[in-house]
Amino acid sequence: MTGSGPSAYLQVAERIRERIASGEYPPGSQLPSLAEIRAQYGFSHGVGQSAYRLLEQEGVVLARQGRGYFVRPQEPRPTLVRRGGAAGAVGPDTVGLTQQGVTPTWRSHSTTEAASREIAERLGIEPGDPVMHTSYVYLVNGDPGYLAESWETMAVTGQALIVLPEAGPYGGIGVAARMAVIGIDVGEPVEEVTARGLNRAEAQTFTTLPGAPALAIRRTHYDRATGRPVETADFVLPGEHWSTRYGRPPGD
Repeated sequence: MTGSGPSAYLQVAERIRERIASGEYPPGSQLPSLAEIRAQYGFSHGVGQSAYRLLEQEGVVLARQGRGYFVRPQEPRPTLVRRGGAAGAVGPDTVGLTQQGVTPTWRSHSTTEAASREIAERLGIEPGDPVMHTSYVYLVNGDPGYLAESWETMAVTGQALIVLPEAGPYGGIGVAARMAVIGIDVGEPVEEVTARGLNRAEAQTFTTLPGAPALAIRRTHYDRATGRPVETADFVLPGEHWSTRYGRPPGD
């Protein structure tokens, strides 16, 4: 191999990628060490590290501390079913996962805070108005699977038994079922899906690298009778692990 500078690690990464694609290194197998990379391609350890870092970000390679680099096993992706769940389903979006043999649980923390300008705009309230902010870490078979941040305006829920999304007599039943308790029909939420890289804190939670691809979903529930937003949320899912599905086929 020839060449140096910033493109050197790209050359090494491409060669490793080709060897994986050819089947020379099957899923789960160990890849050449940094010393072997240097011997094979004539580049420094730093070039090898940069090549493997790129392949990690692409979801091709796993780094295991003290053991080296391995081809990532190609496991089936769970599908996060975004619509068509039954009202009153236990927690948002978890029923579809259970049907796939995945065991979903979650950790949450709720606190009252003043709405930021962005959240106020999404909820149709004034900046500084009180909202209930709930942070979620959804666990898939015990490991962090995806994250969510949810905000509800206290003007709607503050005096009701549903004020805490995950506590009290109606905790953990999902937004639609909780809002129905106080006579609000939210119907299907409005969602916007984009792609971005994980930030440092998110990557640390998922034990991957900052910049790894992610699905970002912005969700808002509306009162169907008045058109008023009653809840808005942000979901972050590692792109290498998840796909999303909207709607339901006839008869499902």
